[in-house]
Amino acid sequence: MPDTKDDFELVNSFISGNQSAFNKIVLKYQQKIYWHARRMTGNHLDADEVVQEVLIVLYKKLKDFQFKSSLYTWIYKITATRSINYLKKRNLKQIFSFEDIEAKLISSSEDILKDIETKEKLDKLEKALQKVPLRQREVFIMRNFDEMSYEEISEITGVTTGGLKANYFHAMKKIMELVQKDENL
Repeated sequence: MPDTKDDFELVNSFISGNQSAFNKIVLKYQQKIYWHARRMTGNHLDADEVVQEVLIVLYKKLKDFQFKSSLYTWIYKITATRSINYLKKRNLKQIFSFEDIEAKLISSSEDILKDIETKEKLDKLEKALQKVPLRQREVFIMRNFDEMSYEEISEITGVTTGGLKANYFHAMKKIMELVQKDENL
């Protein structure tokens, strides 16, 4: 987890007029912003657009940040919201690409999807995720790929842990049914 004291100093330095402090915040979090946006949008170009939106929001709103949560949680929430809004606004299909994490899925012995080891099964899984509702997919991504606890996800999304667990359960159930069926995939 990122260093909160360092974040506090960077935010206060930026508020005091030090533009390089904002650059340091961007450097510290840009990869995390990008990868969450990439997982949500499914491709590089859309993720880059979301990242640009997030950075603009950060620049405009950072002076109002009050450390009621960690800076990382606040940035993550902005990224998640902007990603969802981007997908809704563009009316894009719900896409989630596994090409960047395929090796992780195959090699991880504790992953929920550990039995999916072949390229054919990964392709089926990718297609199944396209059919999972956006909120369920978001929880699935946060739990499996960002390795967040339900409490962290709740703080970001504003959804109760019970609601998140239900979304996750339904996402897993639907994914498994679709992968096993193989029809319409």
